[in-house]
Amino acid sequence: MSNIEKDLLLAVADLHQIPSGAFSLRENGKGVQINSTENIEIVPKENGKGIDIYVKAGTTNESLHMPVIISKSGVMDVVYNDFHIGKDADVLIVAGCGVHNPGKDSSEHNGIHSFYLEEGAKVRYVEKHIGTGVGGGKILNPITNINLGKNSVLTMETTQLGGVSSSVRDTNATLGKGAKLVVKEKILTSLDQTADSTFHVNLKGEDCSADIISRSVARDNSKQTFYSSMVGECKCFGHVECDAILMDKASVVATPEIVAKCVDASLVHEAAIGKIAGEQLIKLKTLGLSDKEAEDMIISGFLS
Repeated sequence: MSNIEKDLLLAVADLHQIPSGAFSLRENGKGVQINSTENIEIVPKENGKGIDIYVKAGTTNESLHMPVIISKSGVMDVVYNDFHIGKDADVLIVAGCGVHNPGKDSSEHNGIHSFYLEEGAKVRYVEKHIGTGVGGGKILNPITNINLGKNSVLTMETTQLGGVSSSVRDTNATLGKGAKLVVKEKILTSLDQTADSTFHVNLKGEDCSADIISRSVARDNSKQTFYSSMVGECKCFGHVECDAILMDKASVVATPEIVAKCVDASLVHEAAIGKIAGEQLIKLKTLGLSDKEAEDMIISGFLS
């Protein structure tokens, strides 16, 4: 691996080297290395466009790392990954994509991930995206399809670290009885970058719940949109929250939508967009920080 590729691996997966457990490494549009374990089996798709992951029932204290690295200009990558999580399994999945573009042509990664959690299964899914390099576009378009069985839990933590020219995130979820979905999204845009996030959540099973929290910062001339549709079809609880800090000449559009189709559906949505509070800046500047240092500290705390 080159130093650039090592830096991308560290940024998106917190790895200094290839891990010893279950992992799948994809580089410049091709799967280059796969390792299964006794409880986590990774099967490449016949067309080379992704993998199927099978986690055995009852598996605990195991993790799967599956970073994607693009270090060339002009790469167009589309990958389909299907996660089959067995009954009562409890695992960590660390994904993400880093794009370093050194040339004039755009490089793009489109990751379509589908999750199928059986009864009582638990997954913590961590996904980080970053763009680097002075070349053309760094484009990332993740699609996540989620199917949660009875009493299963998926916690999804997604972070766009910066440098991504354009991103379109599309998350679709269907929850069964007693299932729980928690999504924590963090996005930072600057320059002329754009970021669009869309959530469609169907609360179908009695006593299921979903909590969608999005925090974002838009700087310079960047543009962001957030749209969520949460439908409660039974006794359930749903919460959608979108908070954004707006700076310079950037723009943010937030549209949270909730639809109750049952008298026992309890649904809440919140949206707040605003600038950094002046008193926060003043307080930090009295401690000796410059305007930029104060802004950066506030943004870091907001997105932490």
